[in-house]
Amino acid sequence: MKFSIVIATYNRADELRRTLDSLAALRCDAPWETIVVDNNSPDDTRAVVESARPGFPVPLVYAFEREQGRSAALNAGIALAGGEIIVTTDDDVRVEPDWLMRIERGLDALACDYVGGSVFPLWGAPPPRWLSTRGGPLWAVIALQDFGPTPIQFDRRIPLGVNMAFRRDAFARVGGFNTRVGRKAGTLLGQEVREWCVRAHAAGLRGFYVPDVVVRHVIPSERLSKSYYRRWFFWRGVSRAMLYAEAGLDMEKPEQSTIDFSRVPHLLGVPRYLFRTAARTLRDAVVARWRRDPVTAFEHETWLCFFAGILVQRWKDGWRTPPAPLAMHARSAA
Repeated sequence: MKFSIVIATYNRADELRRTLDSLAALRCDAPWETIVVDNNSPDDTRAVVESARPGFPVPLVYAFEREQGRSAALNAGIALAGGEIIVTTDDDVRVEPDWLMRIERGLDALACDYVGGSVFPLWGAPPPRWLSTRGGPLWAVIALQDFGPTPIQFDRRIPLGVNMAFRRDAFARVGGFNTRVGRKAGTLLGQEVREWCVRAHAAGLRGFYVPDVVVRHVIPSERLSKSYYRRWFFWRGVSRAMLYAEAGLDMEKPEQSTIDFSRVPHLLGVPRYLFRTAARTLRDAVVARWRRDPVTAFEHETWLCFFAGILVQRWKDGWRTPPAPLAMHARSAA
Protein backbone atom coordinates (compact mmCIF):
# COMPACT_ATOMS: atom_id res chain seq x y z
CA MET A 1 0.00 0.00 0.00
CA LYS A 2 1.42 3.37 -1.01
CA PHE A 3 -1.02 5.83 0.59
CA SER A 4 -3.37 5.73 3.56
CA ILE A 5 -5.77 8.66 3.91
CA VAL A 6 -6.93 9.04 7.53
CA ILE A 7 -10.03 11.09 8.38
CA ALA A 8 -11.10 11.73 11.97
CA THR A 9 -14.80 12.63 12.05
CA TYR A 10 -17.41 13.58 14.61
CA ASN A 11 -21.09 14.10 13.90
CA ARG A 12 -20.85 15.50 10.36
CA ALA A 13 -22.24 12.69 8.27
CA ASP A 14 -23.62 14.86 5.48
CA GLU A 15 -20.34 16.71 4.98
CA LEU A 16 -18.40 13.45 5.22
CA ARG A 17 -20.50 12.03 2.38
CA ARG A 18 -19.43 14.89 0.09
CA THR A 19 -15.79 14.52 1.16
CA LEU A 20 -15.83 10.83 0.30
CA ASP A 21 -17.32 11.68 -3.11
CA SER A 22 -14.38 14.02 -3.70
CA LEU A 23 -11.84 11.39 -2.62
CA ALA A 24 -13.48 8.80 -4.89
CA ALA A 25 -12.48 10.94 -7.88
CA LEU A 26 -8.76 10.76 -7.06
CA ARG A 27 -6.50 9.51 -9.83
CA CYS A 28 -3.55 7.53 -8.53
CA ASP A 29 -1.56 4.72 -10.14
CA ALA A 30 -0.26 3.44 -6.78
CA PRO A 31 -2.41 1.46 -4.32
CA TRP A 32 -4.20 3.56 -1.71
CA GLU A 33 -6.87 3.30 0.97
CA THR A 34 -9.11 5.57 3.02
CA ILE A 35 -9.71 5.09 6.74
CA VAL A 36 -12.58 6.94 8.42
CA VAL A 37 -12.35 7.04 12.22
CA ASP A 38 -15.70 7.73 13.86
CA ASN A 39 -15.08 9.48 17.18
CA ASN A 40 -18.38 8.63 18.95
CA SER A 41 -20.65 10.33 16.41
CA PRO A 42 -24.36 10.21 17.39
CA ASP A 43 -25.46 10.63 13.74
CA ASP A 44 -25.38 8.15 10.84
CA THR A 45 -21.64 8.41 10.15
CA ARG A 46 -21.21 4.65 10.01
CA ALA A 47 -24.08 4.28 7.55
CA VAL A 48 -22.53 6.93 5.29
CA VAL A 49 -19.23 5.04 5.14
CA GLU A 50 -20.92 1.68 4.59
CA SER A 51 -23.11 3.06 1.81
CA ALA A 52 -20.09 4.58 0.07
CA ARG A 53 -17.96 1.43 0.32
CA PRO A 54 -19.42 -0.65 -2.57
CA GLY A 55 -18.74 2.05 -5.18
CA PHE A 56 -15.51 3.37 -3.71
CA PRO A 57 -12.49 2.78 -5.98
CA VAL A 58 -10.18 1.51 -3.20
CA PRO A 59 -10.57 -0.05 0.27
CA LEU A 60 -12.71 2.18 2.48
CA VAL A 61 -12.31 1.28 6.14
CA TYR A 62 -14.66 2.29 8.95
CA ALA A 63 -13.14 2.41 12.45
CA PHE A 64 -14.59 3.50 15.76
CA GLU A 65 -12.55 5.26 18.44
CA ARG A 66 -14.22 5.55 21.83
CA GLU A 67 -11.67 7.90 23.42
CA GLN A 68 -12.94 11.39 22.65
CA GLY A 69 -10.71 13.76 20.69
CA ARG A 70 -9.23 14.32 17.25
CA SER A 71 -5.79 13.21 18.42
CA ALA A 72 -7.05 9.87 19.69
CA ALA A 73 -9.02 9.31 16.47
CA LEU A 74 -6.03 10.12 14.27
CA ASN A 75 -3.78 7.86 16.31
CA ALA A 76 -6.28 5.02 15.90
CA GLY A 77 -6.39 5.55 12.13
CA ILE A 78 -2.61 5.72 11.86
CA ALA A 79 -2.34 2.43 13.76
CA LEU A 80 -4.61 0.79 11.17
CA ALA A 81 -2.94 2.36 8.14
CA GLY A 82 -0.98 0.15 5.78
CA GLY A 83 0.46 2.88 3.57
CA GLU A 84 4.06 3.98 3.21
CA ILE A 85 2.72 7.55 3.20
CA ILE A 86 0.02 8.51 5.71
CA VAL A 87 -2.17 11.47 4.74
CA THR A 88 -4.39 13.28 7.23
CA THR A 89 -7.37 15.41 6.31
CA ASP A 90 -10.80 16.40 7.64
CA ASP A 91 -14.36 15.40 6.88
CA ASP A 92 -15.17 18.72 5.12
CA VAL A 93 -12.68 19.03 2.25
CA ARG A 94 -12.53 18.79 -1.52
CA VAL A 95 -9.33 17.55 -3.16
CA GLU A 96 -7.70 17.82 -6.56
CA PRO A 97 -7.67 14.57 -8.62
CA ASP A 98 -3.85 14.40 -8.50
CA TRP A 99 -3.59 15.26 -4.79
CA LEU A 100 -1.81 12.07 -3.77
CA MET A 101 0.69 12.20 -6.63
CA ARG A 102 1.59 15.79 -5.77
CA ILE A 103 2.19 14.70 -2.18
CA GLU A 104 4.56 11.95 -3.27
CA ARG A 105 6.43 14.30 -5.61
CA GLY A 106 6.81 16.84 -2.82
CA LEU A 107 8.16 14.32 -0.33
CA ASP A 108 10.64 12.94 -2.86
CA ALA A 109 11.78 16.25 -4.36
CA LEU A 110 12.42 17.80 -0.95
CA ALA A 111 13.76 14.58 0.62
CA CYS A 112 11.79 15.29 3.79
CA ASP A 113 9.76 13.42 6.39
CA TYR A 114 6.44 15.24 6.12
CA VAL A 115 4.73 17.90 4.04
CA GLY A 116 1.81 20.28 4.38
CA GLY A 117 0.06 22.08 1.59
CA SER A 118 -2.20 24.99 0.74
CA VAL A 119 -5.72 25.20 2.13
CA PHE A 120 -8.16 27.45 0.27
CA PRO A 121 -11.75 28.29 1.28
CA LEU A 122 -15.12 27.16 0.02
CA TRP A 123 -17.19 29.90 1.64
CA GLY A 124 -20.58 29.00 3.06
CA ALA A 125 -21.33 32.72 3.29
CA PRO A 126 -19.53 35.92 2.22
CA PRO A 127 -16.52 36.55 4.50
CA PRO A 128 -17.11 39.39 7.00
CA ARG A 129 -15.34 42.74 6.66
CA TRP A 130 -13.26 42.12 9.79
CA LEU A 131 -11.63 39.03 8.23
CA SER A 132 -8.55 39.74 6.12
CA THR A 133 -8.49 38.22 2.63
CA ARG A 134 -4.67 38.21 2.69
CA GLY A 135 -4.00 35.80 5.53
CA GLY A 136 -3.09 36.72 9.08
CA PRO A 137 -3.82 35.31 12.54
CA LEU A 138 -7.57 35.02 12.00
CA TRP A 139 -7.09 32.51 9.16
CA ALA A 140 -6.08 29.85 11.68
CA VAL A 141 -9.62 29.75 13.04
CA ILE A 142 -11.05 28.42 9.78
CA ALA A 143 -7.94 26.39 8.85
CA LEU A 144 -6.80 28.31 5.77
CA GLN A 145 -3.18 28.43 4.65
CA ASP A 146 -1.28 30.07 1.82
CA PHE A 147 2.45 30.70 2.29
CA GLY A 148 3.01 31.62 -1.35
CA PRO A 149 4.22 29.83 -4.48
CA THR A 150 7.58 28.52 -3.20
CA PRO A 151 8.27 25.53 -0.93
CA ILE A 152 9.47 26.54 2.53
CA GLN A 153 10.74 24.49 5.44
CA PHE A 154 8.50 24.24 8.48
CA ASP A 155 10.45 25.64 11.40
CA ARG A 156 8.89 28.98 12.31
CA ARG A 157 5.66 28.05 10.53
CA ILE A 158 3.39 25.10 11.10
CA PRO A 159 1.26 23.07 8.65
CA LEU A 160 -2.45 22.44 9.03
CA GLY A 161 -3.60 18.92 9.80
CA VAL A 162 -6.34 19.21 7.18
CA ASN A 163 -3.66 18.83 4.48
CA MET A 164 -0.62 16.92 5.75
CA ALA A 165 1.26 13.79 4.73
CA PHE A 166 3.93 11.82 6.59
CA ARG A 167 6.35 9.05 5.79
CA ARG A 168 5.32 6.12 7.96
CA ASP A 169 8.54 6.05 9.98
CA ALA A 170 7.95 9.65 11.13
CA PHE A 171 5.46 8.33 13.69
CA ALA A 172 7.85 5.56 14.77
CA ARG A 173 10.48 8.22 15.48
CA VAL A 174 8.27 10.91 17.03
CA GLY A 175 5.18 9.12 18.31
CA GLY A 176 1.56 9.94 17.69
CA PHE A 177 -0.51 13.03 18.43
CA ASN A 178 -0.85 14.28 21.99
CA THR A 179 -4.29 13.21 23.25
CA ARG A 180 -4.46 15.92 25.93
CA VAL A 181 -4.80 18.53 23.21
CA GLY A 182 -6.66 18.33 19.93
CA ARG A 183 -10.33 18.97 19.27
CA LYS A 184 -12.83 17.30 21.63
CA ALA A 185 -16.60 17.48 21.60
CA GLY A 186 -17.79 20.51 23.54
CA THR A 187 -14.44 22.30 23.31
CA LEU A 188 -12.27 24.02 20.74
CA LEU A 189 -9.03 22.56 22.04
CA GLY A 190 -6.28 22.39 19.43
CA GLN A 191 -2.50 22.50 18.96
CA GLU A 192 -1.99 18.77 18.41
CA VAL A 193 -0.27 19.34 15.05
CA ARG A 194 1.90 22.15 16.41
CA GLU A 195 2.97 20.05 19.40
CA TRP A 196 3.77 17.09 17.13
CA CYS A 197 5.87 19.33 14.87
CA VAL A 198 7.83 20.64 17.85
CA ARG A 199 8.69 17.05 18.82
CA ALA A 200 9.49 16.21 15.21
CA HIS A 201 11.87 19.16 14.91
CA ALA A 202 13.59 18.17 18.17
CA ALA A 203 14.01 14.62 16.79
CA GLY A 204 15.65 15.93 13.60
CA LEU A 205 12.76 15.43 11.17
CA ARG A 206 12.26 17.87 8.30
CA GLY A 207 8.95 19.10 6.97
CA PHE A 208 8.12 21.41 4.06
CA TYR A 209 5.23 23.48 2.79
CA VAL A 210 4.43 22.32 -0.76
CA PRO A 211 2.21 24.94 -2.42
CA ASP A 212 0.77 22.76 -5.17
CA VAL A 213 -0.57 20.19 -2.68
CA VAL A 214 -4.01 21.79 -2.39
CA VAL A 215 -7.26 21.09 -0.59
CA ARG A 216 -10.35 23.26 -0.41
CA HIS A 217 -11.90 23.53 3.01
CA VAL A 218 -15.62 24.11 3.54
CA ILE A 219 -16.20 27.16 5.78
CA PRO A 220 -19.77 27.02 7.13
CA SER A 221 -21.53 30.30 7.82
CA GLU A 222 -21.76 29.61 11.57
CA ARG A 223 -17.98 29.84 11.83
CA LEU A 224 -17.94 33.35 10.40
CA SER A 225 -19.18 35.07 13.54
CA LYS A 226 -17.19 37.07 16.04
CA SER A 227 -18.52 34.93 18.87
CA TYR A 228 -17.05 31.79 17.28
CA TYR A 229 -13.69 33.49 16.79
CA ARG A 230 -13.61 34.75 20.36
CA ARG A 231 -14.38 31.25 21.65
CA TRP A 232 -11.76 29.68 19.35
CA PHE A 233 -9.00 32.01 20.57
CA PHE A 234 -9.99 31.44 24.20
CA TRP A 235 -9.53 27.71 23.65
CA ARG A 236 -6.24 28.33 21.86
CA GLY A 237 -5.07 30.03 25.06
CA VAL A 238 -6.23 27.03 27.09
CA SER A 239 -4.42 24.62 24.74
CA ARG A 240 -1.20 26.64 24.72
CA ALA A 241 -1.24 26.90 28.52
CA MET A 242 -1.58 23.11 28.72
CA LEU A 243 1.50 22.70 26.52
CA TYR A 244 3.31 25.30 28.62
CA ALA A 245 2.70 23.33 31.82
CA GLU A 246 3.52 20.02 30.14
CA ALA A 247 6.56 20.87 28.02
CA GLY A 248 7.59 24.46 28.78
CA LEU A 249 6.67 25.64 25.29
CA ASP A 250 6.37 29.36 24.59
CA MET A 251 2.65 30.11 24.72
CA GLU A 252 2.78 32.69 21.91
CA LYS A 253 5.12 30.79 19.57
CA PRO A 254 5.57 27.18 20.75
CA GLU A 255 7.62 26.18 17.71
CA GLN A 256 10.20 28.89 18.55
CA SER A 257 10.68 28.03 22.23
CA THR A 258 14.19 29.05 23.30
CA ILE A 259 13.52 30.42 26.79
CA ASP A 260 13.74 28.49 30.04
CA PHE A 261 10.52 29.82 31.55
CA SER A 262 11.33 28.36 34.94
CA ARG A 263 13.71 31.34 35.26
CA VAL A 264 11.25 33.99 34.04
CA PRO A 265 9.32 36.15 36.56
CA HIS A 266 5.68 35.04 36.79
CA LEU A 267 2.42 36.53 37.99
CA LEU A 268 -0.49 34.15 38.67
CA GLY A 269 1.50 31.41 36.94
CA VAL A 270 1.88 33.44 33.73
CA PRO A 271 5.12 35.05 32.50
CA ARG A 272 4.95 38.62 33.73
CA TYR A 273 5.78 40.12 30.34
CA LEU A 274 2.50 38.77 28.92
CA PHE A 275 0.58 41.15 31.17
CA ARG A 276 2.48 44.04 29.59
CA THR A 277 1.68 42.61 26.16
CA ALA A 278 -1.99 42.43 27.13
CA ALA A 279 -2.01 46.09 28.20
CA ARG A 280 -0.43 47.17 24.90
CA THR A 281 -2.83 45.00 22.92
CA LEU A 282 -5.83 46.53 24.66
CA ARG A 283 -4.52 50.01 23.86
CA ASP A 284 -3.89 49.06 20.23
CA ALA A 285 -7.38 47.57 19.91
CA VAL A 286 -8.92 50.83 21.09
CA VAL A 287 -6.77 52.85 18.67
CA ALA A 288 -7.62 50.56 15.72
CA ARG A 289 -11.33 50.83 16.49
CA TRP A 290 -11.05 54.63 16.69
CA ARG A 291 -9.31 54.59 13.28
CA ARG A 292 -12.10 52.40 11.90
CA ASP A 293 -9.76 49.53 11.08
CA PRO A 294 -12.00 46.51 11.79
CA VAL A 295 -9.44 43.86 10.81
CA THR A 296 -6.68 45.11 13.13
CA ALA A 297 -9.11 45.89 15.93
CA PHE A 298 -10.57 42.39 15.93
CA GLU A 299 -7.14 40.74 15.67
CA HIS A 300 -6.15 42.55 18.87
CA GLU A 301 -9.44 41.59 20.51
CA THR A 302 -8.92 37.91 19.74
CA TRP A 303 -5.42 38.05 21.26
CA LEU A 304 -7.03 39.25 24.49
CA CYS A 305 -9.42 36.25 24.30
CA PHE A 306 -6.34 34.05 23.89
CA PHE A 307 -4.79 35.63 26.98
CA ALA A 308 -7.99 35.01 28.96
CA GLY A 309 -7.76 31.31 28.08
CA ILE A 310 -4.16 31.25 29.31
CA LEU A 311 -5.18 32.80 32.64
CA VAL A 312 -8.01 30.32 33.18
CA GLN A 313 -5.90 27.25 32.39
CA ARG A 314 -2.89 28.39 34.43
CA TRP A 315 -5.21 28.81 37.41
CA LYS A 316 -6.53 25.28 36.85
CA ASP A 317 -2.95 24.00 36.62
CA GLY A 318 -2.17 25.45 40.03
CA TRP A 319 0.32 27.92 38.52
CA ARG A 320 3.03 25.27 38.58
CA THR A 321 6.44 26.09 37.09
CA PRO A 322 6.94 24.66 33.58
CA PRO A 323 9.89 22.44 32.59
CA ALA A 324 12.58 23.53 30.14
CA PRO A 325 11.27 23.37 26.54
CA LEU A 326 11.91 20.41 24.25
CA ALA A 327 14.44 22.34 22.14
CA MET A 328 16.67 22.76 25.20
CA HIS A 329 16.42 19.06 26.05
CA ALA A 330 17.40 18.23 22.46
CA ARG A 331 20.44 20.53 22.59
CA SER A 332 21.62 19.18 25.94
CA ALA A 333 21.26 15.60 24.67
CA ALA A 334 23.37 16.47 21.62
